[in-house]
Amino acid sequence: MLCVKQGQTDLAGILYEKYKDILFRFFFNLMQNATLSEDLVHNVFIRVLKYRDRFRGEGEFKYWLFAIARNVHADHYRNKANRYTEDIDKWRDQIESQSDQNLSLERKEEILRLREALNQLDPSKREVLVLSRFQGMKYREIGELLDLSEGNVKVRVFRAMKELKNIFQQLDNTKNGC
Repeated sequence: MLCVKQGQTDLAGILYEKYKDILFRFFFNLMQNATLSEDLVHNVFIRVLKYRDRFRGEGEFKYWLFAIARNVHADHYRNKANRYTEDIDKWRDQIESQSDQNLSLERKEEILRLREALNQLDPSKREVLVLSRFQGMKYREIGELLDLSEGNVKVRVFRAMKELKNIFQQLDNTKNGC
């Protein structure tokens, strides 16, 4: 990134190839919309080039990139006045299009309920879960990204997991007619 900052913008393609899948999963886990996730990944890299002079190189590039990704995500919803109204059918389409067709119907339904439960979480809770569980970031790293203490991140993840579990169980009980 330091080379890109110094004007070697052709090297941004290397960064794109390295981080596009990670960013796609981040956006997809937040919104469950593959097309929109791809668009937002592109928007992140447009901003990387636009704001390359602001990269200081003090921390790991990945965290600067995720800070931009969070802003792109927030801007998308602010500009569209859209509040996580994705239809559950989009989840179902995504499940059916996954390459692992060996999943049992019961497992597919369970994944669908889990994703539906995740979608029902408050966006800030969903974000800490996506960062910690899906992106594999450490609590310290999430804290730096969100400007929170490591302890605060742990508490937020714990509470979000607890709420996710409750929502999932409610969906499971509804499915089973309880």
